[in-house]
Amino acid sequence: MVKDMVTAASTYLFEATEKRFYFKNVSILIPESWKNITQYKRPKQESYKHADVIVAPPTVPGRDEPYTKQFTECGEKAEYIHFTPDFVLGKKQNEFGPSGKALVHEWAHLRWGVFDEYNDDEPFYSAKSKKIEATRCSTGITGINRVHKCQGGSCATRPCRTDANTKLYEKDCQFFPDKYQIEKTSIMFMQGIDSVAEFCNEKNHNREAPSLQNKKCDSRSTWEVISSSEDFNITEVMVAPPPAPVFSLLKISERIVCLVLDKSGSMSSSNRLNRMNQAAKYFLMQIVENGSWVGMVHFDGTASIRSDLIQITGSNERDKLLGSLPTTANGGTSICSGIQTAFEVVRKLYSHTDGSEIVLLTDGEDNTAGACVNEVKQSGAIIHFIALGPSADKAVIEMSTATGGVHFYATDEAENNGLIDAFGALASGNTDISQQSLQLESKGLKLNSNEWLNGTVIIDSTVGKDTFFLVTWVQQRPDISLLDPNGTLMGSFTVDAVSKMAHLSIPGTAKVGVWTYSLQAKADAETLTITVNSQASNSAVPPITVNAKMNKDTSSFPSPMIVYAEILQGYIPILGAGVTAFIESNTGKREVLELLDNGAGADSIKNDGVYSRYFTAYSENGRYSLKVRALGGASAVTRNLRHPLNRAAYIPGWVVNGEIEENPPRPEIDENTQTNLESFTRTAIGGAFVVSNVPNGPLPDLYPPSQITDLEATSDEDEIRITWTAPGDDFDVGTVEQYIIRISGSLLDLRDNFDDALQINTSALLPSEANTKESFAFKPGNLSEENATHIFIAIRSVDKSNLTSKVSNIAQVALFTPEADYTPDDSHPDPGPAKSGVSISTLVLIVVGSVVIVSLILSVTICILNKNRNTRRPRTGF
Repeated sequence: MVKDMVTAASTYLFEATEKRFYFKNVSILIPESWKNITQYKRPKQESYKHADVIVAPPTVPGRDEPYTKQFTECGEKAEYIHFTPDFVLGKKQNEFGPSGKALVHEWAHLRWGVFDEYNDDEPFYSAKSKKIEATRCSTGITGINRVHKCQGGSCATRPCRTDANTKLYEKDCQFFPDKYQIEKTSIMFMQGIDSVAEFCNEKNHNREAPSLQNKKCDSRSTWEVISSSEDFNITEVMVAPPPAPVFSLLKISERIVCLVLDKSGSMSSSNRLNRMNQAAKYFLMQIVENGSWVGMVHFDGTASIRSDLIQITGSNERDKLLGSLPTTANGGTSICSGIQTAFEVVRKLYSHTDGSEIVLLTDGEDNTAGACVNEVKQSGAIIHFIALGPSADKAVIEMSTATGGVHFYATDEAENNGLIDAFGALASGNTDISQQSLQLESKGLKLNSNEWLNGTVIIDSTVGKDTFFLVTWVQQRPDISLLDPNGTLMGSFTVDAVSKMAHLSIPGTAKVGVWTYSLQAKADAETLTITVNSQASNSAVPPITVNAKMNKDTSSFPSPMIVYAEILQGYIPILGAGVTAFIESNTGKREVLELLDNGAGADSIKNDGVYSRYFTAYSENGRYSLKVRALGGASAVTRNLRHPLNRAAYIPGWVVNGEIEENPPRPEIDENTQTNLESFTRTAIGGAFVVSNVPNGPLPDLYPPSQITDLEATSDEDEIRITWTAPGDDFDVGTVEQYIIRISGSLLDLRDNFDDALQINTSALLPSEANTKESFAFKPGNLSEENATHIFIAIRSVDKSNLTSKVSNIAQVALFTPEADYTPDDSHPDPGPAKSGVSISTLVLIVVGSVVIVSLILSVTICILNKNRNTRRPRTGF
């Protein structure tokens, strides 16, 4: 059972972290389709969308490696862990080790932002000993390097040959660890080795190896990164052994939502009341799912119930709720009254408020809002906060964050469509993605009379069901024209003259292709918007999704932020899309950024479907909002079927008494067989973030160029050619002033003493604009190191203010063939019998988690296996 896995992991984690951390409380989230039993309780903030650990089918059939979705910086929390059912059932123990140990390996990725100490792209390196070594930590792990191939039922093993170009072992060479070891480190190399029980620390860390841990964490050991975490700093070593985890069973049930809408006097300004009603109608007509229970509360200085909870089964219930929206705005602002009244609405139907969702929209400050923060935290309810305008109360952010809700911000610039986007992002965190409404388009424009808002939206084959077009205006109804991909003019829109909006639902499944819209303004100083949504066309085929976020919720100038947007189909990354971020400040100023998946600048991993960029263009203090638009062109977009990074090491086989006992070969995908995807469009809102300490006036140049992380080198006779992606004057924007290139015969010397290494003349090297590919060739000259086998190369860049980047990753080229180990008898003595693994037998699909101060709280979600197709639910958000 999953309890066995987590219990074993808790004990292992406790010992590995020097008696500091363990899993204390485990909440198992049961899917709605399971039968009710008395032990099941209603979830509070736990949801599939916010899972830390997910057990779900593999991204590609047969691909069962555990992995962590990790694209943030070293030391930062990752997104989630993905286990497959076969792995949790114990069917992959030979390849990955006991599942409890693998959970600890992945938990270190997730919670503390450390990286693997092996590297499939660079499995071997030339050590200072002049020997070729397997990339690992620590070097005390023993084994042999062999080419081992099986065909037709027979297997052949031979020593590894040296590649003439790299002077390292050939491509098919693999490191096979000895089955019986005495080395205790490291969990981030091969957690499946029985003797391994610790993380590499400063004393035994292998700084030479080209591991991801060294590359991403400035050569710090795993334990050094964990020891500098906030978790570590607020804990102490425990004397007594930890208690066993306490498990709770929680069952997903109907969604309960109460809209808490501000109708105070300030809502009468800037067309706020009507814009709120437009967005709320959009939510009620299109976003909230059938089967949900929805109620409504209005508040000003006091609060009133406008609708008790109604279960939505069709248009009648939706229409009834639409008639309950506020029509006038006056009075003060009492946020706590609104929330407390919403709790009354929920309690009329349920005895408690656990797991209910409060959607609070307000535009005003309320100095009494802090009075109900504790009540909200203890309620078990989730508070989603939509802040409208520059004065919306900041105290509610604490409620939203503490309860696992989302925080959105919309300015009074209606053409940015912020309110409609915010309500559109309020789909359930536990609803199957095939049942959710995905936003394909969200656009607006200020126009004068007879001017046009024209555009296109692409309906791809993964969507098309319940396609919904929404148009809004401020003054006078525009002329609306909508053409399908065949050029056929679509039928009339349904007009709501009071709310100044019109909508059209496409019956059945909308035609695949380019839809064209044209909106003509009929008044001066008009603002028009268009929003398009659609659902998955086939529940068995995951739709393409886009999710967006900032790397943190708050920032203080001059600390930079990073924008992330992830494009997936199910769990498979989508590459080659054009992704644009729109960041709107407190007063409506917009910054536009092209996001990149190039493995440079803010983007930590190339071609992982996560598009990133630094954001430093702070214009003022206060709230900012993020919106992302993704466009996939048919000629460029592909699915990335490669093995994910940051996964538990696959063990190809074990060495026992000098012989290799192979494991089943890991499934490989021929990337050349991939076909291009069709065109698509998506938009996504990334929530709000808050910036402080921005000075008045021109901002000083405080940002250096970003670190070069993709430096590569090749040699041709006596010349070395290096390539890299150009950084910018400010991180990844602009153009640097110059490059400093240095070389050494020692990797560690170059890394630790860059300024003392031999410098290459770069006077002929003129830097290019950020994110373009740079290339430079040079002759290395004479190195002082007599025993050097490779030349190691690194770069620093300098901007116009003489600010310097961090030293780049280190590239290398071979000088001559290092000593290769060709002898077949390089196995090691047998130190003793192996320890027994953990036996696991369970039906599991999803796991969720969080951590608290002294001990770890792991929430676990279970879904039925092989009996319900809805268990293929892909993740829908960060």
